Formats: sequence, C-alpha cells, structure tokens
Amino acid sequence: MNDMRQMTALGRKIEEDSFSIIDQEAAGHPWPPAEWQIVRRVVHATGDFDFIHTMVLSPQAVTAGIAALRAGAPILADVQMVAAGLNAQRLAAFGCQTHCMISDEDVIALAKERGTTRAVEAVAKAARLGLLNGAIVAVGNAPTALLEAARQIQEEGARPALVVGVPVGFVSAAESKENLLALEVPSIVARGRKGGSAIAVAVIHALLALAVEENKSGGKPEGKVW
Repeated sequence: MNDMRQMTALGRKIEEDSFSIIDQEAAGHPWPPAEWQIVRRVVHATGDFDFIHTMVLSPQAVTAGIAALRAGAPILADVQMVAAGLNAQRLAAFGCQTHCMISDEDVIALAKERGTTRAVEAVAKAARLGLLNGAIVAVGNAPTALLEAARQIQEEGARPALVVGVPVGFVSAAESKENLLALEVPSIVARGRKGGSAIAVAVIHALLALAVEENKSGGKPEGKVW
C-alpha cells in the first residue's frame, strides 16, 4: 500500500517545517515516539501546546487504534465535521468506512420523542446496528455522544476498539472525558473543556500514519513523520 499523499512538494515542506518547529519548542516532552505523533498532530491542528499536558492516551490506545485500522474497522463520527475532515481514500485503503448518523431522520425523530439529543440517538443507533463493537469511535463535538458511548460500554457490553474522546464545550465536556477515562477501554482523551472536531480528525490521521508506517516496516511503528 502506498501512503497516497496528495500534498504538493511545497505543502509537504510546510508541514514538515511545522512539525520541526513543534519538536523544537516542545523539547523535553514526556511522550514516547508513537504517542508523540498523535499529540504533535493535535498541537499542529490547534496551534496549542497545552495539549501536550492535557492529552491522555491509555496504555493500549495506539496499538489498538492501529490494529483496528489495519483490520478495516468502521469509524463512527459524532458529527459531520469529523466525518468530512477524515481522508476517505486513506481509510478506504485499509477497508475502513466512516459512519455519521446524527442527521438520519429516525435519529432526529427519536431525539425529539425521547427528549434526548441527536448525538445520543446516533450512538444508540450505531449500537443497534452492531457498529460499535470493534469500531473506532471519534467524538470531537458532542459530549452527549461520548456519554452515550460510555453507557453502551458500561451497561450494554459494547466493545469498541478505541474511543477518541475530545469533545469541546462547557456543559458535560470535561465530565464526559473523565467518565471515559474511568472505563477499561482503549481511549485517547483531551482533558478539560478544550477539544473539537479538528482534534478528533488529527488523532485518526496520526493513527493512519502510524498504520502506514507499520505496513512499510513490517513491525512496530517508530513514530516517524508522515
């Protein structure tokens, strides 16, 4: 598989220079090489070095994420902004498809009927369709989606391969992340109120880069720049 890069030479140089600047300014950070590729892409996507200190990766998060991508796992996005930001070609090369159900008519109807949110009902629908088990759940915008994913794990026995919990906001955002961290599930979290769809996308793209590298090397990724 090739890495399917679509950048021009100048665009690639700008990206590489950006990563170099981040490496220089973040010298002495505590992250191991592979995990640093994820954190560094979050910093790159946001321009915010605070994420070096607020990102939390569970011990098996990187391994689980790479394995899920290589197995063609579905990607469940909480909102269209996450789905739109993901590189469909790179995902398709591994056999992965992105699903986002927040605008489905039945999801909207159930949210109104039950007095919940579309984000909650979208995750519940994914669970009913069997899409949560083995999936990468990417929550960048809606804390209620993350709360429902956690409920599905705790109460319904759902077993996603990885949960990326980085919703932004002032109501339940920080709390939903702490709730996820308390569960025994591979997770990548941006603690506190900060987050966003761009961060969820950055995390998935970093995992894709590591999965491509692992394919090329035939072994454990060393955390090189894609």
